[in-house]
This record gives sequence, structure tokens and C-alpha cells, in this order.
Amino acid sequence: MKIWIARHGQTDLNRDKRMQGLTDCPLNEKGIMQARQSRKNIGDVYFDAVYASPLERARVTGSIIGNVGLSEVIVDERLIETDFGRYEKCKYYLMGPAMTLYWMFPKVFPVPDTVETLDSMKARAASFLRELESRDYENVLVACHGGIMRALCGYLDEAPDGLHWERAKNCEIRVYEYKEGKHTFLRSYSLEKK
Repeated sequence: MKIWIARHGQTDLNRDKRMQGLTDCPLNEKGIMQARQSRKNIGDVYFDAVYASPLERARVTGSIIGNVGLSEVIVDERLIETDFGRYEKCKYYLMGPAMTLYWMFPKVFPVPDTVETLDSMKARAASFLRELESRDYENVLVACHGGIMRALCGYLDEAPDGLHWERAKNCEIRVYEYKEGKHTFLRSYSLEKK
């Protein structure tokens, strides 16, 4: 099975460099174009299933990249973005030291009050992916968010701490293979230079 993990396209909150967790902000025009370009970049791959977070930006991205109707996208609550609590919609440079340091170095600094913990993110990601691995798919697309993607990719990278903290760009896709109980990173597709 190939598991394609995609971050959603740009929203106005992304553009304005604001924390965007559970706020259901739609893709903007650039975000829709990014999703369409990502679909072109991966060619004519057929997805046996397309899963997405319940938030509109992920569902629409999944629909476009997966080349399926919005009603065919399978919504899973475990794929929702990290709950940023009181930092929701806060400009990146105005979050204050506690959140800034935590989000840059989560293994060193404690999670601020009101923010979802790493353990919670890792548990959601592992629960979803273990269930997915029990399915008989050849190719499956998972459209989600930059925060939870770090836990999903950490699981698929088989990272000892369960995290892959490298930030994903909007509409970046990371492709993994799951075979005989092992995960292998195959490649990534990105619209922007890292």
C-alpha cells in the first residue's frame, strides 16, 4: 500500500501568517490553484480512497488532489488539525516565547496551557494509521494539516519519538509504502522550494 499524506492548500490565515488550528477557514484562490497543481504533479494516480480532516480546507484539497467528488472524501476526526487553544489565529511573531519555543522545539519546551499535547497528536495519528493499514488499498490519499502531519509522518518514518517535525509547505505531499509491517518513505512532491 502507498500512503500519500498531503497538507492542505493555502488559506487566508496561512497567507497572513496566523496560527490556524480548529478554525474552519476555506482555501483561498491560491490554495485551490496549489491543489490543482499538486494533482497535475502526481500524474494519473488512482486513489482507492481519499481521507481528510473534517475541516473544509483539508476536504477540498483531498477532493482536488484525489480527483474525487467532495461527497466521496472519507472524513475522519482523528485527522483534524492540532488544537492551538488561546493561540488560535495569533500572528506567528506575536505568540510569545512559550508557544514560539514549544512549536520550534517541542521535545525541549513544555506544551503551553490550552494547546493539544504531543501525546494526544501521536495517539490520534497512530490510531488512524493502524486502522488504515488493515485495509486493502493500493494507493490512499490522506489530506490533513501541518500540525497533525508531523505526527502522521513520525509514525510512518518509524521515528523513536513518533514525530517528524519538519514543516510541510501548503499542498506538499509525502509518499510512503506500507509493506509486510514496515514503512518506507518513497518521495515528496512540493510546489515551493524548502
